[in-house]
Amino acid sequence: MTQVKKIAVLTSGGDSQGMNAAVRAVVRSGLYYGLEVYGIQRGYQGLLNNDIFAMDIRSVGDIIQRGGTILQSARCLDFKTLEGQQKGAQILRDRGIDGLVVIGGDGSYQGAEKLSRLGIKTMGLPGTIDNDISFTDYTIGFDTAVNVVVEAVNKLRDTMSSHERSSVVEVMGRHCGDIALHAGLASGAETILVPEVPYDLNEVADRMKANFDHGKRHSIVIVAEGVGKGEDVATALKERYPSIDPRVTVLGHIQRGGSPTPFDRNLASRLGDFAVRKLIEGESNKGCGVLKGELVLTDIEQVVNTKKPFNMELYELASRLSQ
Repeated sequence: MTQVKKIAVLTSGGDSQGMNAAVRAVVRSGLYYGLEVYGIQRGYQGLLNNDIFAMDIRSVGDIIQRGGTILQSARCLDFKTLEGQQKGAQILRDRGIDGLVVIGGDGSYQGAEKLSRLGIKTMGLPGTIDNDISFTDYTIGFDTAVNVVVEAVNKLRDTMSSHERSSVVEVMGRHCGDIALHAGLASGAETILVPEVPYDLNEVADRMKANFDHGKRHSIVIVAEGVGKGEDVATALKERYPSIDPRVTVLGHIQRGGSPTPFDRNLASRLGDFAVRKLIEGESNKGCGVLKGELVLTDIEQVVNTKKPFNMELYELASRLSQ
């Protein structure tokens, strides 16, 4: 056990459902173990602005079910500089804050690593809907985002089948196709396009045309944004077979909103408590994750420099079942 007495928590980068549950877990676990706990508003920008306030049990009451983040988030170019990092570390030292829990994605983790090199004990929690953080099976917010997409596709399939039309659904995932993959499999999408797997729109169009020729009157194509715009995919398909004439739905930031699923609330709660306990034990510069149901720690440097493998087995399953 170490002499950690004061910790702080911030959320950074894009918001994700379950961030509030994670903040709640950090605050209440910290208080349970006798620590002083502080919140930092607006991520690293708030740190540089010294926008730090004491938190108690009431500070996180009635937030476990809320989407977004009560601590808010903001971009901070200044923190990418050594001067900004040194200023942030000094502000924490001046406040007597021994440890910091950062909830966010890859860029947020990198900021936590920089602070650790300047003597601040840090822990990273994977808060991003993209599920693109390595050394954790799931990130906070991913399950909820998949549920949002599946619900939308279910509704689209109703109206597409009624009018005998196809639909192209663009979902988030610039570098990682996990949302498209998991939502596509769960909703029975006929085609899933992800940045990790090469694709041929001629083959996609031919398969859709063959399905229509055999009596199928609607089709769902899910496109991760890292592949390209849904409009461009729809245009290319129509150029090949004008009869397909798909409609396009871009779900956009709706995927980040809404109440987190029980899975995300529980994941965030477990990881938040885990981070606090590991800080107390003297750990630092670690990313917290869950692998095969077990909580794990991994050096942040290793996390940010390792690309998460794509689940080809699941992708091939989705392809087999989409016939």
